[in-house]
Amino acid sequence: MTQAELIAALPEGRLPPSLMQVNAADLLLLFGAGLLLAVMLSLLASPFLAHRPSRRALIRATRGMPPQERVLAIGRLLGHLPAELRAMAYGSAPPLSPEAIERIALKAKWARR
Repeated sequence: MTQAELIAALPEGRLPPSLMQVNAADLLLLFGAGLLLAVMLSLLASPFLAHRPSRRALIRATRGMPPQERVLAIGRLLGHLPAELRAMAYGSAPPLSPEAIERIALKAKWARR
């Protein structure tokens, strides 16, 4: 028994046969609904898929700052202040060269959160 015969065998109170057929307008509507759903899902997922700059790039962004402020900014980025930079951050040691600060910051580990 085919689908058309099955629908024809239904009593009169059921759905009309024209509702059981998929035409071009229905397919276009389903395609549009799928596109809308894809846009909503991509907007919801975009914060999780955004590219985060590398640690090296974040540390290089602090290059123009004065030495003490740069050390504190690096401490905020890493989540802790490396031991070699602590005295300089509090002003009790002379400032290191920018290259030395960057080298110390890059070899330091991220703080566990």
